[in-house]
Amino acid sequence: MQIASHHDLRVQFRKLLAANSCYHTASVFDPMAARIAADLGFEVGILGGSVASLQVLAAPDFALITLSEFAEQATRIGRVSRLPLIADADHGYGNALNVMRTVVELERAGVSALTIEDTLLPAQFGRKSTDLISIDEGVGKIRAALEARFDSDLAVIARTHAGLLDINEVIRRTQAYQAAGADAICLVGVEDFDHLEQISAALSVPLMLVTYGNPKLRDNTRLASLGVRIVVNGHAAYFAAIKATYDCLREQRGAQSSDLSATELTHTYTQPEDYIVWAKEFMNVKE
Repeated sequence: MQIASHHDLRVQFRKLLAANSCYHTASVFDPMAARIAADLGFEVGILGGSVASLQVLAAPDFALITLSEFAEQATRIGRVSRLPLIADADHGYGNALNVMRTVVELERAGVSALTIEDTLLPAQFGRKSTDLISIDEGVGKIRAALEARFDSDLAVIARTHAGLLDINEVIRRTQAYQAAGADAICLVGVEDFDHLEQISAALSVPLMLVTYGNPKLRDNTRLASLGVRIVVNGHAAYFAAIKATYDCLREQRGAQSSDLSATELTHTYTQPEDYIVWAKEFMNVKE
């Protein structure tokens, strides 16, 4: 089966951003998942940072995965992908210069778009894990990302957390990222359509929403009318794979069936309590 060039897939993603429709991502965590998603007709896939951490490290989403580890996984997917891939590049793995390196590596891996968020990652000594960097630093990261890309069709998406800020601050941040040249804005933490309308009215670039299945944001037609082109509902496929693996191996060992959910299994096998204790002990990190 013929695989489209990375450039062609980026052009394809650009067409999604320019359309008047809203598309839902497939959680694409390895080459097999990428092939399945394309065969089922998904228009776009996403490699989540949290999923990559689980898949590569069996570790919780505490910014523990390195750029090289993430890029390697993206490269494996990019080798076979027949649909555009969004890479959740977290904070760009450092400062603005690190963001430039991140763009170079992920472009080489074959992604069609990447998100750069303004969360202060990894968590800093004595700071909350949800703290954000300044607008000026966020703008610098977006400008650096745009400077580093070789293929101008690679989409750079600026991401912020609308649930942590008052509406005026969300608008100030997103307008600044738009003015810096971001190809789209990714929003986490949007509460409902009223919240979304206030933000979208201030922007002209396409929007990407991470909704985690929020039932208040399920009207595709209305989402599209507000400029939303990409929706990430979560990574159910990956967690279903965890559950299926656990159940299959239990059966193979002759154990009784288990009613543990995928969420409970993930919590059990990533051991997040250890990291929380270490963060408090060594970094004075506040929850």
